[in-house]
Parts: sequence; C-alpha cells; structure tokens
Amino acid sequence: MVHQRKSEENAREGHRHVEASWPGKRPEDQLDHYLLESPQEDVTHTDVWRVLRIQSEFVNGFGTLAGTGPAIAVFGSARTDPKSPYYKMAHHIGTRLAEAGVTTITGGGPGAMEAANKGAADKDGISVGLGIELPFETGLNASVNKGLNFRYFFVRKTMFVKYSQGFIVLPGGFGTLDELFEALTLVQTQKITSFPIVLVGKSYWGGLVDWLTNTVAAERAISPKDLNLFMVTDDPDEAVDFVLGANDKKPDTEKAV
Repeated sequence: MVHQRKSEENAREGHRHVEASWPGKRPEDQLDHYLLESPQEDVTHTDVWRVLRIQSEFVNGFGTLAGTGPAIAVFGSARTDPKSPYYKMAHHIGTRLAEAGVTTITGGGPGAMEAANKGAADKDGISVGLGIELPFETGLNASVNKGLNFRYFFVRKTMFVKYSQGFIVLPGGFGTLDELFEALTLVQTQKITSFPIVLVGKSYWGGLVDWLTNTVAAERAISPKDLNLFMVTDDPDEAVDFVLGANDKKPDTEKAV
C-alpha cells in the first residue's frame, strides 16, 4: 500500500511525497527475495502471477514520472555524513540543477541523496526520490516532493535511466557502483546514447579509474576509448555544467530504454 503525504517542508504544490511502508521488514519478506530464490515447484507457479506485480510497478513508475521533464540523477552513499564535504557538494548540485530548471532524481534515502534532494527543494525545484524496499531503510527523506517506492531493483533502475539525461555520481558503495556500471554498460553497448556520466571526487574514484585504465583496458577487457565514457572532477559546478552542456547538444528526442 502506497501512502502519500507532503514533504515536511519545501513541498511544491501538486507534487507527491510517498512514505515508505517497509521499515523493519526482514529480507525474506521482500518480493525481490522470492523472485531470485532458486526455483521450487510452488515458487515456479507463483512466478507467473508475480509478473503482474512487476508490470504494475512499471506502469505506476511510467505514469508518475512521465511529466517530469529534463532530469539528472544524483547518486551517492546513504552513509554520507552531513558534515562531509561530499554532502555539501551534493546539496550544491541539487541547487544548481533546480536553478537551471532541471529535476533532481535520487534514490530518496539519507546521506548524499538527501543532500541533493534538499538542495533542489530549497530552490523550489522538483526533487524526486525513487526508493527501494530494504529491511534497513527508513523511507524517503523529507526533501523529496515527488516520490515512488519500488519492490524490484530492476524496475527502479529502469526508471533512473529512462527519466534521467545524465548521472552525477558522488562517493558511494555497492548500490552506487551498481548504478554507475549499469549506465556505463548501456552507453558502451549503445543501448542509450549521449548520456553524460560524471564522477565527483578524484581521490575517492582515483583507484577505480587506475584499475580500469591499467588493468581492465590494458588486458583489453574494454577498449581504451571506453575510458572516455565518463569524466572525473572535484568541482560540483564543473559536474553540473558538463551534464547540462552535454544535453544541450543532444537531439530533442525521447530516449528509448
């Protein structure tokens, strides 16, 4: 059951804040858990009906986000401390995007996601949160003014890519890396085109970039030109300018995913 309420502050008229309904759930209570279990006879029978639940998540997501307009997804750790410079960078990025009339989309959680949503909401921008059902999450942050909760990771990831025109990626963990490499793979394989990706934090991402350059590309597992699919910066303004500038050069057509 999806519950709707306005943000505690900075909610724009007509935008929905969707409150999470899963805190305290055990992993085995999640629908993703059952979907990904090894097939058993009873599970196999229910998988057919589970398709309808998955379909409903896609329909709800497409319907809610269809009128979002130009948007950039901002990723980063839910554990980013408010005193961290990366928290301040995320807030600044959300502010810059709102000033440019561009929607900020995050995973809707705390940390860097909360900072980006707050930066957008503080400037009366559209601040979107796409939450995921997890046993240790507490719901969407209070600065989200248009939000959705998802049970299935792959549905949520589709929404990020379909409704964003680029990614800005701050330091984060497995979830952030998952979204980053999903986007890089889609661009590399030309499933999506003209999709700018920026990594913020040279010291944080430097080891990964070195590994991609000196090991992955050197072993010819990727092409050297694949290293040009993203840029790295310490300047949040440069990150925003890059994604906005890249989209100014794009044809005015809807991105197919």
